[in-house]
Amino acid sequence: MDRIRIVGGNRLSGAIPISGAKNAALPLMIASILTPETLTLQNVPRLSDVRLLAQILNNFGTDTTIAGKRAGQREGYARTMRLNAAEIVDTTAPYELVSQMRASFWVLGPLLARCHEARVSLPGGCAIGTRPVDLHLRGLEALGAEIELDSGYVNARAPGGLKGGRINFPTVSVGATHNVLMAATLAKGTTVIENAAREPEIGDVARCLVAMGADIEGIDTGTLVIRGVDSLHGATHAVVPDRIETGTYAMAVAMTGGDVLLENARTDLLQAAFDVIEEAGATVVGEAGGVRVSRGPGPIRPVHVTTAPYPGFPTDLQAQLMALMTRADGVSTITETIFENRFMHVQELARFGADIRLSGETATITGVPKLTGAPVMATDLRASVSLIIAALAAEGETTVSRVYHLDRGFERIEEKLGRCGATIERISG
Repeated sequence: MDRIRIVGGNRLSGAIPISGAKNAALPLMIASILTPETLTLQNVPRLSDVRLLAQILNNFGTDTTIAGKRAGQREGYARTMRLNAAEIVDTTAPYELVSQMRASFWVLGPLLARCHEARVSLPGGCAIGTRPVDLHLRGLEALGAEIELDSGYVNARAPGGLKGGRINFPTVSVGATHNVLMAATLAKGTTVIENAAREPEIGDVARCLVAMGADIEGIDTGTLVIRGVDSLHGATHAVVPDRIETGTYAMAVAMTGGDVLLENARTDLLQAAFDVIEEAGATVVGEAGGVRVSRGPGPIRPVHVTTAPYPGFPTDLQAQLMALMTRADGVSTITETIFENRFMHVQELARFGADIRLSGETATITGVPKLTGAPVMATDLRASVSLIIAALAAEGETTVSRVYHLDRGFERIEEKLGRCGATIERISG
């Protein structure tokens, strides 16, 4: 099993290419189910989750091909993927595949919309909370789907096809918004989704669907209006830059000091997090080629943050911010309101010498003069990268194990950081 070894203490300087967003690439790949024509996605990141979802889509009969590396292409840049679901030969998503990645449950809506039936495994538990799928099912039922739960599977039918309806989500759900949005594009009549999630990745998927022939109003707002069409066609679409990867590397620069250009990054996708990073003492400036982040010799300043749905501070940057605050000059608080059980990285950060106290959904972090390298273990995707950030500033050597979590969401992180002066390497086996 791979590990990552880091010797801390180096400032970061240079440029890091920001990959396409995993949280957009996955639903965009799933959208290929909606058309028999080819969907071409550019800027698709090299991630284990992308490879797994491709296997799931292949199980339905979707052909997936990835363009080879082009002359002069730098390492770290993502690739072009072509997906063709000319014929859906199987509408079952089995447990052994869905259980490995929750986002694969989002195939339910598109399969129902195009094939009028689907059998999809419930995704099961999750390391950062239960994350139930009831909102997905309620939304699809509002479109006329007949749903039964049987032996851990969702059996769904829509005899005659889905029909437009009105859905008002009681809580904001990114996954349910994706699922119902994609399904509604082929439903008969008009669908209105109220209290829809507003994350940029949803807007990215909606724009791709429009390029495929969908009729969608209210993109990037909390109310989506979808007028169903008879069919969708192929399109070419570039995946939006990954705002979570952007914020992660920005916090790494704030932690170590230095000056790094985050190539292709966009300030408009992550303003709440950039405000916090600047409050902590770093400088963030948008440039033609991306976003430049720097921090001089001054101290890291404490902050007080509560996670919230977009456009608030992202829960997917909570662990990274906590790592940064372990070296702040003072006391910080982080309140997690999105997912339960999302503080599992606290015990691992404590192995560096961090001073963190938990009370319910709030973590109080008292900054310490130094962190010390240690062997640590990743517990989930975002927790794993928080350990990388701590290790970059720790004295001595750190080894991070179970980095398969990291590979789910960060493309070649050791290469990107290594190019900017970090002493970091992957140890295989």
